Amino acid sequence: MDAAAPLAAEIRAYLAHLAAARRHAPATLRAYAADLNLWQRHMAGLGVGEAGAVLPSHLRHFVGAQHRNGAAPSAIRRRLAAVRSFYRFLLREGRAASNPALDIPAPKGDRPLPKALSVDQSATLMGVDGDGFLDRRDRAMLEVFYGSGLRLAELVGLDLNDLDLAEGLVRVTGKGSKTRVVPLGSQAIAAVRAYLPLRAQRAPAAEPALFVSGRGRRLGSRAVELRVGRRAREQGLGVPVHPHMLRHSAASHLLESASDLRAVQDFLGHANIGTTQIYTHLDFQHLAKVYDQAHPRARRRKSEPEG
Repeated sequence: MDAAAPLAAEIRAYLAHLAAARRHAPATLRAYAADLNLWQRHMAGLGVGEAGAVLPSHLRHFVGAQHRNGAAPSAIRRRLAAVRSFYRFLLREGRAASNPALDIPAPKGDRPLPKALSVDQSATLMGVDGDGFLDRRDRAMLEVFYGSGLRLAELVGLDLNDLDLAEGLVRVTGKGSKTRVVPLGSQAIAAVRAYLPLRAQRAPAAEPALFVSGRGRRLGSRAVELRVGRRAREQGLGVPVHPHMLRHSAASHLLESASDLRAVQDFLGHANIGTTQIYTHLDFQHLAKVYDQAHPRARRRKSEPEG
């Protein structure tokens, strides 16, 4: 592909690179594609059809149009970041001479913190009652989701062989196909054990997924989103609940109780906790100790009475 290739074709090549070389998750790829295709259509409206013909003035026009159309500052920042990343790829490949988005100022705006449930609200959400398949599956799903601080994609990607219930561990495949091992609390273990016999009645032997639909197939992300929202309404939480809120709640509650941020970093699978701080990897025994001492859904410590 030469330097005069159409902009749309260059974007397709970049997305293919993200999928093959960077191994981004499908949701991340869709977000990049949406932002870059939106930008490409705007460039086409300006009569710009090639990557090498894009000027900083074209990017400023794009940002201004986004403002006028009511785009949030965070969305504009994300789209500019996508364009900058796209041009870094073109520069490495020798398909562009410069990065026109490099010095384009991004709109400022406070980044709202994700909302978190209180510990009491989290406990209420976990209290799904009933012995039917959906009740037991949803209880197990919520306990694992919150108890292990998983991302949505990580939860739906769990397989049966990722679990070690005897040791209270779960192996998670996160962003960039990186794996980590995190603890399962005692209540998550109990909920999964109660769910597995009913799962075995629904899923064929060849189905590896931990969480399956009523037809025995791997549960998808959208189905999980709907179930989490529905259970929150049924449990009377009075606030809209989405999957990432459970992950953020787990992080918030653990951070409130733990004094070791690096252990929480490993728990969540973050490359870094702050924007500039990078922490070293901790061994699992230390992570498990912090988890047991701090997480609201962790296993009961031996020093506590059983009553």
